[in-house]
Amino acid sequence: MIPKSITFFCLLFFGISNVALAQFGFSHEIGAIAGPVAFQSDYGERHDLTTNAGNTGYGIGIIHYLNFSYKAECNCYTPETYFNDHFKLRSELSYNKTNLEHFGEWVAPSHTSLGADQLRAMQGSTAVTNIGMQLEFFPWSIRDFTETIESWGPFISLGGQFSFYNAKAWSTMGPLGTPLTTFPKYLVPTDDRPYGYSTEGGSVWSIVSSVGTRYKLAPLSDLMVDLRLQYYFSDWVDGLKPNPSLYKENKANDWLVWFNVGYIYYLQ
Repeated sequence: MIPKSITFFCLLFFGISNVALAQFGFSHEIGAIAGPVAFQSDYGERHDLTTNAGNTGYGIGIIHYLNFSYKAECNCYTPETYFNDHFKLRSELSYNKTNLEHFGEWVAPSHTSLGADQLRAMQGSTAVTNIGMQLEFFPWSIRDFTETIESWGPFISLGGQFSFYNAKAWSTMGPLGTPLTTFPKYLVPTDDRPYGYSTEGGSVWSIVSSVGTRYKLAPLSDLMVDLRLQYYFSDWVDGLKPNPSLYKENKANDWLVWFNVGYIYYLQ
């Protein structure tokens, strides 16, 4: 169930875009995106290919664009400036979920210690709902792209999002929190938690950057592909954070890579 706070933020973003800003003569685009997510977290071994490939999930979202080059109310282009011919403002509500487990050398079958068994048995998941905005830059003319069927419109973007996460951690050996079931470094208190793992929900800000392209299907519709990097300002989004004062390998906050495909429709 979507929290009431998420619903409020959604209404705020899309309400501003579609009502308050409409008086300035912008046009609007709406769309949907979906694709695989690779979540980079404290599960698994850093820089290990099997970790990057194994801890993958899915993401879906709805998106809205302010198109500064076109005025829907008069079916005409706005006065041409570099900004309105090369930039669009994108707002988004998205959701991603990833199941997590340990991969890499320390859980290889050749390791038969209790610690290896504990790591193999430890699992988790995180579900994240994001809402935010990105400014997209199109190096080629937006007007030329809009007028040409089967044309390409590459872009890069940068923005911020506010995220609500729900992280879980468990073990197939039994309840976490004892030396029998839990790898030692996750028994050490971290921040204000009694352990280096946590089953909790919370909120966090993040930076989002992406590179992609549009493909003009028809006068009022585009296909889009997009590769996104999202960096969270927290290391608890995945539910794990070994104490960084003791475990120096715990260097970075959680982040993800999301490849998505989308469909965009121009409102007239």
